[in-house]
Amino acid sequence: MVQAPQKEDTTQNKFEKFKSEKDGLAVREELDYFANIGWEAMDKTDLEHRLKWVGIFYRPVTPGKFMMRLRLPNGILTSEQMQTLGEVVQRYGDDGNADITTRQNLQLRGVRIEDVPDIFRRLRAVGLTSVQSGMDNVRNITGSPVAGLDGDELIDTRYLVQKTQDMITNSGEGNLEFTNLPRKFNIAIEGGRDNSVHAEINDIAYVPAYKDGELGFNVLVGGFFSAKRCEAAIPLNAWVSANDDVVDLSRAILEVYRDHGLRSNRQKSRLMWLIDEWGLEKFRDAVETHYGRPLATAAPKDEIDWEKRDHIGVSKQKQASLNLVGLHIPIGRLYAQDMFDLARIAEVYGTGEIRLTVEQNVIIPNIPDENLEAFLSEPLLEKFTTHPEPLARALVSCTGAQFCNFALIETKNRALNLIRDLDQELEMTQNVRIHWTGCPNSCGQPQVADIGLMGTKVRKDGKTVEGVDLYMGGKVGKDAHLGTCVQKGIACDDLIPFLKQILVEQFGAKLKS
Repeated sequence: MVQAPQKEDTTQNKFEKFKSEKDGLAVREELDYFANIGWEAMDKTDLEHRLKWVGIFYRPVTPGKFMMRLRLPNGILTSEQMQTLGEVVQRYGDDGNADITTRQNLQLRGVRIEDVPDIFRRLRAVGLTSVQSGMDNVRNITGSPVAGLDGDELIDTRYLVQKTQDMITNSGEGNLEFTNLPRKFNIAIEGGRDNSVHAEINDIAYVPAYKDGELGFNVLVGGFFSAKRCEAAIPLNAWVSANDDVVDLSRAILEVYRDHGLRSNRQKSRLMWLIDEWGLEKFRDAVETHYGRPLATAAPKDEIDWEKRDHIGVSKQKQASLNLVGLHIPIGRLYAQDMFDLARIAEVYGTGEIRLTVEQNVIIPNIPDENLEAFLSEPLLEKFTTHPEPLARALVSCTGAQFCNFALIETKNRALNLIRDLDQELEMTQNVRIHWTGCPNSCGQPQVADIGLMGTKVRKDGKTVEGVDLYMGGKVGKDAHLGTCVQKGIACDDLIPFLKQILVEQFGAKLKS
């Protein structure tokens, strides 16, 4: 396979320099060697950067214990795959766990470099891959978590999500055409009415829309979060049919971005910066050239006209006598036994299928009516409930300082403990989405939350302590838009009374007697 040529850049930053020296995907051929010599003897750039091209992430806060990021298109996996992943993290004892991400994906923790070749063989045997899941690659492609199940859906996105991933990754074998983008890249394909994928925060998003009586997709481009800037996606003024045109257009946009995206300053390298520099019309013209045929103009309106659903609890499927059950996974964290239990109940009561949501929860579909009562009586549902407390229900958190060296604060455990305290003290009259992120990279997406909390450092009583900046006003579902920072520098120790006041005054919460 021939790597796509890159335009010359005489002001290469260190990332562009090491990418030009050796493509990140080249480390696939060196994994056995790395396993033999150990992580401490590895080339520093291979260790800290190139391993990410195969989904292995060095973490300075847990030296020798790596994170592994999978690719789970549309957030769908089988009980066999979940069982295998549970066996992988089980090996690492207290260090081993898996986090459900805000891209319907799984990240495994505790992985040792000497085990990576064997882990890859095991993943391959069950149809899983982690290729091109980090650094300057396209991340996990998201779609409706109830695709193919929801009686009200417009388009079943599963085929298109899988076909797009296969195009980008050469069906999981690795694709040198798209291993050297200017920066990371997100794609979402929505088939329902409630914007389950958060289309507005993706570099490319496809949303259902009718044009001349045909159902297809309007196309949005440029949405992203970064420490430098956060922008909602904007209309490309393009519409495509709900077929392989989606794959072709995704390829065209990626080619334009790959060949012309800004590379000298990584803080200004996401797709929206190129659109800003060129203007939307020039960008669209370039995409059309790569697409190889005229782009239809966008439909007058899209079909995102529902408020967002979280799919927690029992819902009827469009298939007769079948049900899907959404389980609340507190802060999205799973341990090996949890993974084994999820695999078992999916196999025993359903068809062995498991789905993940961008809210870091799990759906078990295809449960017949006659199995539902027994399923709901499973002991696992005491931990992963179908009826969570109101604030816990919509809680989302990034990894935090426990495992991520970018995070300025611990998030997951703090978020869970704080929410549990608030749920004990307050009677909620509405759901409130609270998102935590440990740093300005915004993996926890505070800008889409009712209340977003971004980690920072603050001064309190003459000492530097962990704190947050407060974001409010994010809207998901129909008429989605990003929230904004309304207050900076709140110490984490002061958050309970602070959030209690906000919830009472702005969200109708009442103090429990």
